[in-house]
Amino acid sequence: MNRPRRLALVLALGALLGGCGTATEAPSPRATTERPFWSAEFAGAAGTRPSAASWNTETGNREAEGWGNDELQYYTDDAANSALDGAGHLLVSARRAPAGARLPCYTQESCPWTSARLTTEGKVALRRGRVEIRAKLPTGTGLLPALWMLGDNGVEWPGQGEIDICEVVGAEPHTVYGTAHGPSYFNEHGIGGSTALPGDTSRDFHVYAVDKQPHRITWSVDGEPYFTLTPSKLPRPGDWVFEQDMHLLLNVAVGGDWPGPPDRSTPSPATMTVDYVRLYGEGAA
Repeated sequence: MNRPRRLALVLALGALLGGCGTATEAPSPRATTERPFWSAEFAGAAGTRPSAASWNTETGNREAEGWGNDELQYYTDDAANSALDGAGHLLVSARRAPAGARLPCYTQESCPWTSARLTTEGKVALRRGRVEIRAKLPTGTGLLPALWMLGDNGVEWPGQGEIDICEVVGAEPHTVYGTAHGPSYFNEHGIGGSTALPGDTSRDFHVYAVDKQPHRITWSVDGEPYFTLTPSKLPRPGDWVFEQDMHLLLNVAVGGDWPGPPDRSTPSPATMTVDYVRLYGEGAA
């Protein structure tokens, strides 16, 4: 089922709740003796699609109502939009649609971009613990790459619960946003914070992480926490919906309510390069 996806403008709220800081670059994987209970390391030949044992590929646009944000990309299952690079990375790429393509779009007749949206729904989920994703995230006008989670409780969004591990508005290449959405705090009322990086997120790998513990969620970049959410920070503490399994999503959106439209300067392809995804603690795999 396609679920609506609303993006929050959280900078002011994040600052109010103590969400701004500075993270350091992580050129190499985190050194730890802890073993993940599940990981995706993306070994395989160039052009290979990500493993269907762990990943689903969602497609379309119009029937998903622009993915809840009036987005302009048509998600495909083509290797041009999501595939391994043969060097241990997953590439998720937004590209200008081929001339003459007829890709049904929610806000116009045909979508001018293609991209990919991968999920682990029904296959892999984090119940309690930490998710770490080492990645480079594309930047440019109108882009919105995201690493995030949705709840498996079977409730319609926003009661489903959403944790945005990392979102980057393409025109803000140094800023990382982390946000939570739930029954009384969604869309522009999502609660989260942001942190400033020393460089453009498309140029260097960083480890984007969320530590999901009972009644506490902490966002970090390169091991540096920048925001913590507890029930006491919600409009109604009883609307905490995160004590459940939550699956992962990776996507590069184009256009829509938050980043605005792309223009001639927007890179094509605009590629998210994922080195690994690792889950520590407890969950389903």
